Amino acid sequence: MSSSYPQDDIDDKSAPLIEHLSELRSRLIKSVLAFVVGMVICFTVATPIFNFLTAPLCDALASRGQDCDLIFISPQEGFFVAIKVSLLGGFMLSFPVIAHQMWRFVAPGLYRSEKHAFLPFLVASPFMFFLGASFAFYVVTPLAYNFFLGFQQFGAGGEAVEGVPGAAPLSVVFQGSAQAYLNLTIKFIVAFGLCFQLPVLLTLMGKAGLVSEAGLRAGRKWAIVGILTLAALVTPPDVITQIILFAVVYGLYEISIRLVAMVEKKRKEELRREGLLDEDDELFEDELEGEK
Repeated sequence: MSSSYPQDDIDDKSAPLIEHLSELRSRLIKSVLAFVVGMVICFTVATPIFNFLTAPLCDALASRGQDCDLIFISPQEGFFVAIKVSLLGGFMLSFPVIAHQMWRFVAPGLYRSEKHAFLPFLVASPFMFFLGASFAFYVVTPLAYNFFLGFQQFGAGGEAVEGVPGAAPLSVVFQGSAQAYLNLTIKFIVAFGLCFQLPVLLTLMGKAGLVSEAGLRAGRKWAIVGILTLAALVTPPDVITQIILFAVVYGLYEISIRLVAMVEKKRKEELRREGLLDEDDELFEDELEGEK
């Protein structure tokens, strides 16, 4: 390793186990404090945040001429709604600090080339999560609530209760629990945020040599089955929403294949430039990948 990268050395810090544990404790304390501060800030504005999160539901109800009213079905529900909003908001606010503390703890044990390779993924991961969360909130969630609200029954257009003479037509309308709505919305946001990590994860694995372009191309059929299963698990029983999730995640998979191909090409160029890879070795590698 030293002959290939003479200037690429690990930081000269030989700390005993106790010092490593002490530093880990310090990093964890700072991360927890950042999370608590973010949570307290979000708790003070929990109502505006919750009102913002109800926008997809309110728009779906408004399109049907209904008022946007959520209810508490238990005395403590309002408090727990505020806590959940604070937990979600606190984590998002404190994530840059948490990621920085993780990086400061791990970085001394990495080679300089590894630091330069890993840092872009550390930046891309939260960006892709927020992109996925935004897609879920602004695209998927409105479609899901429009689907769910389509099962309402209004008395004016319904039928009288069978076997009860003179009974008024049956009405079954939405009177949602604030906590149930928040739980479902957070599920969408977190699920799509994690799904959008796929290019970051596969590209990082490609950089480490754990996956290859040829392997990902050969595994397309298994990827399709897995993505369809995922779409059925994290979305409501709405074919349109499931198709959207499948199309987006499969598109991310195809993007990942191209990113891994770029990583492999760059690695081969570096090895060729250093004289560690000749044409025979490259042909042998290509044959192995083709067999896979």
